[in-house]
Amino acid sequence: MPVSVMRRSRPVWTVQTRAMLYLRATAALALPLAVDVVVPAVLVRSADERIEFGVLFFLGASLIVSGSWLLLDSVFVRFAHEGRGTLAPIDPPRFVVRGGAYRVVRNPMYVANVAIILGSGAVFGAWELVAWAAVVLVAFHLFVVIYEEPTLERIFGEDYEDYRRDVGRWVPRRLGMVVQHRDERA
Repeated sequence: MPVSVMRRSRPVWTVQTRAMLYLRATAALALPLAVDVVVPAVLVRSADERIEFGVLFFLGASLIVSGSWLLLDSVFVRFAHEGRGTLAPIDPPRFVVRGGAYRVVRNPMYVANVAIILGSGAVFGAWELVAWAAVVLVAFHLFVVIYEEPTLERIFGEDYEDYRRDVGRWVPRRLGMVVQHRDERA
């Protein structure tokens, strides 16, 4: 069969579907934007904090950059591309996401949010943001334990149970597992 015929047989809607998925993923970033940027901006503004360049600034900036990268990777590469869904509970991934940071911890997106808030607290020297990060972490934990994990178990069954057994919720269970996955691909 000629290559041109093979290309034509590929569905045209694939590109449109992928574009819609990334658009939905972008819209789903509204909640992390509020949690990571809007609330901290209000807290820092009301506290009248100032940036001081020093060790805390550079530590905080690296947490913000790392957390932002991890959040974007989780939303666009892992959830949208790999899982074919978004971070919104109304539009969840269709597959258990296991790539990237999801090989190490089950909730890297939440870890990313807390890292961004803690980084902002360090940059601005604002203890209010450290307290906000603690509140957010507790809220994430409760959401994960009460809603997310039971829902994922119900939807994905044994596939999610296997993943849950191998990968820690917040802290890596086995660092050797990451190395093992790399060796398997080689």
